[in-house]
Amino acid sequence: MATIKDVARLAGVGLGTASRVVSGKGSVSPATLERVRKAIDELGFRPSHAARALLSGTSRMIGVYIPVLSGTFYTPILQIIDTELRAAGLHMVVAFGVGLGDARRQAMEGIEFLIERGCDGLIMMTSALTDADLATLGARQRLLVALNHAFESIPEQCFTVDHVLGGRMAARALLEHRHRDIAVIGGPAALADNLARIKGFMDELAREGVDTGKLWVAESDFSPAGGWAAAKELVESGRNCTALFCANDEMAVGALSYFQEAGISVPRDLSVIGYDDTPSAEFAAPRLTSVHMPWREMTLNGVNALLNRCYDLQRPVARSFPVSVTERASLATLAGAKTKKK
Repeated sequence: MATIKDVARLAGVGLGTASRVVSGKGSVSPATLERVRKAIDELGFRPSHAARALLSGTSRMIGVYIPVLSGTFYTPILQIIDTELRAAGLHMVVAFGVGLGDARRQAMEGIEFLIERGCDGLIMMTSALTDADLATLGARQRLLVALNHAFESIPEQCFTVDHVLGGRMAARALLEHRHRDIAVIGGPAALADNLARIKGFMDELAREGVDTGKLWVAESDFSPAGGWAAAKELVESGRNCTALFCANDEMAVGALSYFQEAGISVPRDLSVIGYDDTPSAEFAAPRLTSVHMPWREMTLNGVNALLNRCYDLQRPVARSFPVSVTERASLATLAGAKTKKK
């Protein structure tokens, strides 16, 4: 395999001159540039990634940490990031939570893995870390952005939405369709964004006179299996309700699947609303009403902010991302629905 020394020798130039041509940095005369490029073509020279990093001072890689590599939530976000990075001549390296330890330990290990691989910057999607954890990264803390979570120590590097407002909007959608006997399947209590959306939901119901202390509430794990199990528990409890709020779409899809098997018609017998508005919501059966999070806009602006920090660019960065409700077939105006098997 040809090396940069071979290129310099064939072109009759010094190693430094050949390196400047390969890196695109520094002054080289047109004639010399032509000779070096001709030598590169003749030798079929392709600099290794390590060589490019040494020549440019950057790896041209961005690390991304996500808690899990499963489901329909993270995949579209990773696709957005990868497409944007490829368009900028960059590459994505992904780490996710595996191994021993709790979510915090897994997140720290994943981020350390990305740093050790020489990533120029980091994109994090985790609420398991604290500001104290970020402080341990030292100067690297400046070269990261957080999606879907806000850290007090790096507010300008966080790109998220108002999840309290999102929860309020879910409740408002149900109330506007005359639902007041409502069940709730929440996500893990340790996750800040879950707590925020549940708080907003309950606060809006309470503001309209609903006794939230009497609602049927279950905690699940944001997975379709968790939604299925919680929906089964709801039906077997015998509690009467006309609507169900699920704190993410994956649990809502699992619940819809259970209701279909149990002979409960949505939305005739029971209305269901999810949260996130992921692709799974649009293609659920019936199509799922969901609180829309502007993930694309949030992600693209997070990427822009990070590339500005890593490569001294001037990409535009927005920081306000409106929340809305996408109404589909799973939500109907109350017409005497009950959660009882046929």
